[in-house]
Amino acid sequence: MFATVLAAAEEHEVVNHLAMPPVAFGITTFVVLSALMAVTYAFRSVWTRH
Repeated sequence: MFATVLAAAEEHEVVNHLAMPPVAFGITTFVVLSALMAVTYAFRSVWTRH
């Protein structure tokens, strides 16, 4: 029993690496949300023209 516990403790955990650094996720999110805000702002007065 004790040997199996030690064997399980010695196994290495599998680590999945990110596709890009964590800061890049924040920058990408900021850019996408800023672009969506710009599109929304561009259509702010469409209802008054019709």
